[in-house]
Parts: sequence; C-alpha cells; structure tokens
Amino acid sequence: MRILITGICGFVGSVLARSLLESREGLTLTGIDNLSRPGSETNLAPLRALGCQITVADLRDPAVLEAQPAANWLIDAAADPSVLAGTSAASSATELLRTNLFSTVPMLEFCCRHSAAFTLLSTSRVYGIEPLRQIALQVHNEAYRPIDGSEFTQGIAEHFPSTPPVSLYGASKLCAETLALEFGAAFQFPVWINRCGVLAGAGQFGKADQGIFSFWIHRWAAKLPLRYIGFEGSGYQTRDCLHPADLTPLLLRQLDAGAGIGKPRTLNLSGGMASATSLRQLSLWCAGRLGPHSVARETQERPFDLPWVVLDSALAKASWDWQPTRTAELIAREIADHAQANPRWLDLCGA
Repeated sequence: MRILITGICGFVGSVLARSLLESREGLTLTGIDNLSRPGSETNLAPLRALGCQITVADLRDPAVLEAQPAANWLIDAAADPSVLAGTSAASSATELLRTNLFSTVPMLEFCCRHSAAFTLLSTSRVYGIEPLRQIALQVHNEAYRPIDGSEFTQGIAEHFPSTPPVSLYGASKLCAETLALEFGAAFQFPVWINRCGVLAGAGQFGKADQGIFSFWIHRWAAKLPLRYIGFEGSGYQTRDCLHPADLTPLLLRQLDAGAGIGKPRTLNLSGGMASATSLRQLSLWCAGRLGPHSVARETQERPFDLPWVVLDSALAKASWDWQPTRTAELIAREIADHAQANPRWLDLCGA
C-alpha cells in the first residue's frame, strides 16, 4: 500500500506519517513538501530515516505531481493554516488561493490517473462567522460556552451554516472541499473531507494566528509577552483541541472502506466539549506547570476573531466508531515538555 502525503514535513503531515507507520505494517510512504514553513526542514531527515520517500518541491507546479509514482491514497496536509492568510501584504489572497485551492486540482488529477483515494484535512473555519457569533454564550469556569439548553452544548455539527463570510482562509478550504467531492463523483474515486478542530501537539510550529496552544505554552515557558486580544481582554475565547495522531485510526478505517458506500463524506473531528479550553484556562494551567507570568489585555477585537468554536464529532462516532484518545491535559503536558526541552523553538519556527 503506497500513501502520498502532501505537506509531509509540516506538523500535521509529519505526525501522521510517523503514526501511520507505527500503526500498520506494509505501508510505503511518499511525500511532497516545499519546506516553506519555518521549522519544517527539521522533519525532513528524521522522516527519511523512517523510510519516507520525500520530494522537496512546490505543489503549485503541476509537473511535481505528474512526476510522482502511482499511489493508492493521497492525504492532503499541505496548506497555509492561518485565518489571517490573504489579508495582509505579507500574505496575498492570490498566494493563499494558489496554496490552498489551486494546488488541489493537480492532486485530484493525480487521484484520477491512479484511481487513488483522496483525503482532505479541512478546518472548522469553513463555518460562517456571523452564525457562529450569534450562538448565545455564557461564562463558566473562566471560559465561554453555550447557554444551558442550547442545541450547541455538544458543539457545532456538520450541518451548521457555511454562510459567507468565513474568512479567505475558510473560503479556500471550503472551495477545495467542494472541488474534491465533485471530482470524486465525476471520476469515481473515494473522497473524504475531515474538518479538524484546533490541532495541537509537541513540535508544532505555533504562531499567534495558528497553533495557538503550542504558541501560548512555548511563550509562557520562555516568559515572552502574551496578550488576551478582544472580548474585553478576558481571555474567555474558547477552542477545542485535537492531537493529529488521533486522526490515524479514522484515516485507516476510511482507507480500508474503499468506496465506503453509505458513509458520510464530510466529518467534524475534534476533541469536542471535553477538550474545550479558553486562553484564560490555558494560562492558569501554564502558571501551575511553568510558573507565574503576566498576560496583557487588549480590548479591541479583530475581524475574524470568534468567542467560541467547538466541533461536535458525534457523526464520526456513529459512522466510524471514532473518538479521540488524547485529552487536552495530555496534549498540554506534551507541549510543555517540548517547550522545556527546546527553549529556542519559537525562534526556529519564526514566531
């Protein structure tokens, strides 16, 4: 069984590569990465040492995938993952679309040529900003959560509106989802859309606008400045938390299912309400583990900030018997251990 992972040297791609090899014998892993994300170059030699055949190249060039050998399955873990991508001079909308959407076409054409299954790792940010803001919330235990009796007490499900605006980043992923499903239907190869909550773990290249759990814990450990932004500077904004290695059992079940007739094509995958953590709660955890540190408060809100986003993975549980095994506490401990062992990590990953 040959698997091609795009973005294999990124945090998620590299974790999945290692986890897949640990979970099943007889897999041959190939990968493509342009190493554009600072820090991703550190994964290249270790993955090659595990037997992964990695091409350093830019997926935005269609010739790159045309030159790849056949594979049974392509996992797309290559993306610009920032919700702010495309909205500044440092990250143009054209470059965002070239990375997150236009490069999807040659991947899907590769799957057409080789009758390969396709898995897109998507995001919770495909859901509409305004509908998310309209969810009635309360403060409980230093965090936002839906009011008692709300339909969202277990999180938001796959049928939640994707009404624009969703951010340029969210739109690029939502368009890629639609394109993948259309290709799969037209050319009869399996397509799986896995919408992930906030992915986190040791070795993540965290920044303020992406990888927030890793970014926060690393900066706390290094006693570098931190800020609560928006929401009256409370730090109550809340997200779920998922370790990418927990995706592996589901990915293998989707691979084994082949065409997977009757299985849902689009799933939410997250740590759910059990993992939901606010920045304020994360700070309290950091203080207990890493010692005291001050956090500044900035009340001005930014256009894409949301108070609460937690995915409901009930459909994945019902259809694939999937649920995460790593708790938010375990993930935080893993990141803190990594931060203490690698005090210059944020310098390495450009944060």
